[in-house]
Amino acid sequence: MNNFEIKKPFGPSVVKVTLNDDIITSMNDYVELIIKDENKSKTLDHGHKLAGNVNQEFLLEDKFMIKIKWPELLASVVQKWVQSQTGKQLKQFTVIKSWIVRQFKNEYNPIHYHSGDISGVGYLKVPSDMGKTSQRDKINENGNLVLIHGSKQFLSNSILKIEPKVGDFYFFPNYLMHTVYPFSETNEERRSVSFNAILDKDTTLII
Repeated sequence: MNNFEIKKPFGPSVVKVTLNDDIITSMNDYVELIIKDENKSKTLDHGHKLAGNVNQEFLLEDKFMIKIKWPELLASVVQKWVQSQTGKQLKQFTVIKSWIVRQFKNEYNPIHYHSGDISGVGYLKVPSDMGKTSQRDKINENGNLVLIHGSKQFLSNSILKIEPKVGDFYFFPNYLMHTVYPFSETNEERRSVSFNAILDKDTTLII
């Protein structure tokens, strides 16, 4: 992962990194295999336990995550995040689960939060065109992720709008409310990977 950047638009900070091309390729190849395997698609299906009203959501298998060193990659970013903000070393990082979200036109993810201590989302596929707004003078936020914290205050934003781009990966505290807007006018897939993880208690008090 490259281009480490900490964003702090409100109380809790948010980290943005760039996924390496080999990770994106490995993830997409894996997803395509699962899609073609009806039995695995059913076994790994996790949509009934997630908030999204989307086409398909399924868990990443442990053996696949180990193969591409996914937990280590995630932990390295969180360690850098913690150290840069506090000067402390991360003592524990355990992935609870990581999953794929396949979203198509008119689907959406309602406002929700995650379990664990730290969550994140990265983009593996993004439609070339997510459709137009109903009113021409409005900002087009189709397919965007929105992180929400508290209410608007003086010189302090309460939301962070994120336009998905392939390779971008965002880390944020699990309690941040967030939503994904629907998009239209395309048959292309908006594909993302997410995770929830647990940190040691000393760290969770300061993130």
